[in-house]
Amino acid sequence: MSEPQTRSRLIIDADSILKLPRHIKLKHDQGRGLYVILAPERVFEPDETSVEVLKLCDGERPVNTIAQILAEQYQAPADVILADIIDMLQELADKGVVKS
Repeated sequence: MSEPQTRSRLIIDADSILKLPRHIKLKHDQGRGLYVILAPERVFEPDETSVEVLKLCDGERPVNTIAQILAEQYQAPADVILADIIDMLQELADKGVVKS
């Protein structure tokens, strides 16, 4: 008899390269004028900052590059943005919304 498999937790850091899994979609809801994350049997309403981060999670850019882009865009300290988006992405990874 085989051992049951346990799901390992994805730990997000500055070098993580993330994307949305195939079954998760970031869509703009025209009727409500906001973005939603559509997942099987779940819908998330991310805030504007989360949407900007998720748009940049393309499976090619590491998190630290995303932080640099947003730091330039919002004229904010990159280290503060990096810490904030790592926390946000970790929460989303724990919910299965992003993967490496």
